Formats: sequence, structure tokens, C-alpha cells
Amino acid sequence: MTPSTILAPSLEDEVEPRVADFYRRALRALDEAGIPFLVGGAFAQACYTGIRRSTKDLDLFIRREDYERIAQVALRHGWRTEMTFPHWLGKVYDGQEFIDLIFNSGNGLMPVDARWFHGNCRADVLGVSVCVANVEDCLVSKAFIMERERYDGGDIAHLLQVNALRLDWPGLLERFGAHWRVLLAHLTLFGYIYPAERDHVPGWVMTMLMGRLAGELRTTEAPGDNVCAGTLLSREQFLHDIERLGYVDGRLTPASTMTPEDIAVWTEAIPARAEAQGGKPSD
Repeated sequence: MTPSTILAPSLEDEVEPRVADFYRRALRALDEAGIPFLVGGAFAQACYTGIRRSTKDLDLFIRREDYERIAQVALRHGWRTEMTFPHWLGKVYDGQEFIDLIFNSGNGLMPVDARWFHGNCRADVLGVSVCVANVEDCLVSKAFIMERERYDGGDIAHLLQVNALRLDWPGLLERFGAHWRVLLAHLTLFGYIYPAERDHVPGWVMTMLMGRLAGELRTTEAPGDNVCAGTLLSREQFLHDIERLGYVDGRLTPASTMTPEDIAVWTEAIPARAEAQGGKPSD
């Protein structure tokens, strides 16, 4: 099936010319090398919502097994690569400018796999025809970002406002799986933000999720594990619960692919901690 094409707004004015040239060369180089990738971040948000905003980088979703091939392509073009956080993120640098190579979510819940690369739309990004991450995957990748300094709920509301009527809702529910409460929270807020458009979310979706919630409320037996899943939403705001109150870190349950070593590195990169140690805050 030939992928559809999105008429996306140009982001030329939001990206400096020299940086835009680096992005173009990188996109073309990966395409010519036959390495699959999907554009995400601010560029995908612009494609699906029409909202334009300046961006400091270009987000590309890749499969982890393709990182080394990308590193070889980058080397041939004189760019530097870095495996910044081995559990989810690498980077390609041209001087100080960079492209994020995302192969998982920061909480280890959502590895990029083959299903991300089905039915993708194409869009013209800075003059290059590329595949864009599906709306459903954009939603999932943003749904768990609830830091004090960054909350992606506004992006999710806008994605739903424009695209809710044509989403693959069964697929989205499958993506969230056991984390359906997070989806329900965002859908509830969507109905609050856009009261006249609540019906854009299918009634059966809300009925199903509310039924699950009601079922939990009827259950008097509490879960056996003393888990704090807040660390799946924020790497910083629930450290008190883990370090002082004895909760099990939700990232160390089978839900996440993170290891204790991954968590330690990711925690040390929290901006306030990195700055206190004289380092540079990371994504």
C-alpha cells in the first residue's frame, strides 16, 4: 500500500539555515543508505496539528539494531555519534548541532520495533520526503512525559483535537496495555479542554476504560507489590518514594526494559543534579 502524504507546514523559519542544511544532509544520507527511520518531535507535531514551534533538534525514531549502521553513515559524512543513554537515546553531532536517535522511551516502556514502521505517512520535511511516526506512536511516546520542567499533555490534547476521529483506537489501546490509566487520564483531560469535541473520542473507548476503572474500585484486594509507578512518568519527582519510603521502582518491574545501571545514569543526568556536579544537563 502506498503511504499517504501529509501537507505539512514548512518549519524553515523555525530552524537556522545552517542547522536546516545539516538536517537535510542527514535525512538524505540515511535514506540513501536504506536505513529505516521515522521523523518525530516538533516536526511530526507540525505535520499532524499544523502547530509550528522552534526546535533545538531533530528527533528520529530508529530501531536499536540500526544505530551502528547510522554511526557508520555519520562517520563517512564527518559527523560524530554518541550513545548518550544506552537504554533509549543516541545522538548525531555536527559541531554543536545534533539529531536525536530515539529507540525507546526514557522510561524503557516503549521500544521502537517493526510495528512502528507500518502505514506511515510521508511528509516534506525541510525539502526532503520522509516517513513520519504514526499519530498513535507520537501519542504513546509523549503520554508518559510528566516532569516538573516538561509536560507533554498539551501536545497530546492537540494531537487528539485534530486526529481523534481517524485514530486506530484498538491499536492505541493495545499500545498502552496495562498502562491504560495513563491513556484514560489524557482522554479525560481532553474532554475538559475541548468540551464541545468530547465525542471525537469514541464512546466505546471511554466506556471500556471507565469499566476497567469501575472494576478496580469494586476490588477490595490491593496489589501485592509495593510499587511506585510514578517513576515511569517522571525520573525525578518520585525519587523520594524510592529512596526514602521503600517503594519498588516501577522501572525495575517487567514493564520496563531499564536496568539499575540505566536508572543510575538517567538519574544523574537530571538537570539540577548534573549542574550541581558541574556537568551539562542532558535530555
